[in-house]
Amino acid sequence: MSEHAILLENVDLTLGAGASKVHVLHQVSLAVAPAESIGLVGPSGSGKSTLLMVVAGLERIDSGKIAIAGQDYAGLNEDALAAFRGDRIGFVFQGFHLLPTMTALENVAVPLELAGRDDAFDRARSMLEQVGLGERLSHYPAQMSGGEQQRVAIARALAVKPAILIADEPTGNLDSETGTEIADLIFRSTRDNGTTLVLVTHDRHLAERCDRMVRIAGGRIDAPAQDQPVLQSA
Repeated sequence: MSEHAILLENVDLTLGAGASKVHVLHQVSLAVAPAESIGLVGPSGSGKSTLLMVVAGLERIDSGKIAIAGQDYAGLNEDALAAFRGDRIGFVFQGFHLLPTMTALENVAVPLELAGRDDAFDRARSMLEQVGLGERLSHYPAQMSGGEQQRVAIARALAVKPAILIADEPTGNLDSETGTEIADLIFRSTRDNGTTLVLVTHDRHLAERCDRMVRIAGGRIDAPAQDQPVLQSA
């Protein structure tokens, strides 16, 4: 196993061209251990979403180094990068992004089928049972609550047993009680599976549940927030 699940060294990234060119990330360095959870926080426009895109290999950096689960992205072409992302990185978003014409079981199983997994439906069924939806396998998204839809999204993300789970405002569309339940599920599932968690949130209390909080502002990581563990609230 690689020493780092995520390793960024002096990453710079500019987007756009000409008068619209913007220097988005400035000499960003970050190391995250396997199975560690980090809460990525910062104001809107600080570079959080762009940093996620870089970690996921959806944006190519201008300079620096990025290695995920021991794989240096510089050595991968676009096809290899897409295959690596599909196998090693899971995503949960504020919007659930479920296919409305597919059941919960199909929403989880179809990406596994596309990845060539022979046990796609068995694996999907098992994951949905793990997130408490064993009785909702044949339900469509419109027949489920927001919390249930997010549970399906979590099952889909974790079904491939990714090395890293990226959760971008995963409780943002949920009421407080349901949001807490979903947060509990994410932390428990990633811990049980040994998955590294990158959690982006505006909710400081949620970020404080992570092993460490990383603050980004103006495209730069605040080193003290990166280096110090989170103090758990009472």
